[in-house]
Amino acid sequence: MNVGELLAATVPMVKTLNLEFLETTPERAVLRLPDQPDYHNHIAGPHAGAMFTLAESASGAIVIAAFGDQLSRAVPLAVRAEIGYKKVAKGAVTATATLGRPAAEVVAELDAGGRPEFPVKIEIQREDEAVSGEMTVIWTLRPNS
Repeated sequence: MNVGELLAATVPMVKTLNLEFLETTPERAVLRLPDQPDYHNHIAGPHAGAMFTLAESASGAIVIAAFGDQLSRAVPLAVRAEIGYKKVAKGAVTATATLGRPAAEVVAELDAGGRPEFPVKIEIQREDEAVSGEMTVIWTLRPNS
């Protein structure tokens, strides 16, 4: 099962919003929210909640891609998130997530018995490539008991 299939199978909102997984690597995850009238806001663009879910899902995809080999000993959990809506979005939007801390450093902290936290930065773009939103999600790897 690839990362997109795994998230679609375990996170119902991924399927609900019909999110498309364009790229999922330990370095970068790119997801697309198609233009869907059922998820529009009052100005006929993607609803803020749908854009939040798109960005958070992109962050989850990169976390699974980067730390999937750690799942037998730790559970990835989002700790907090902050989003800024920069420009009005219309049509489909794409979220690109990148790790804000080297994966090896996070794993080393887990190896030392810690519960590492690390940021994932996400940029949301319109079809014209203008940045319509920016988000940061702080994740942790919670060691299994």
